Amino acid sequence: MEMLPVMLDSLAAYPAWLVVACVAVVLAVGLWALVKVVKWMIYALLALVLVGGLGMVVWLLVQ
Repeated sequence: MEMLPVMLDSLAAYPAWLVVACVAVVLAVGLWALVKVVKWMIYALLALVLVGGLGMVVWLLVQ
């Protein structure tokens, strides 16, 4: 935690509007990446449910 004051001191040299704009851009990109990951996880879960359901139908038909 000793690095935090040093990092904040280095940010003090920049204009406040630039720091806020950069933080907003970084947060927006992070949120966008999180949404992309969640979307692909939902696609994977949907595919898993469909494959599992089809496998169960085939298993029940074979019996």
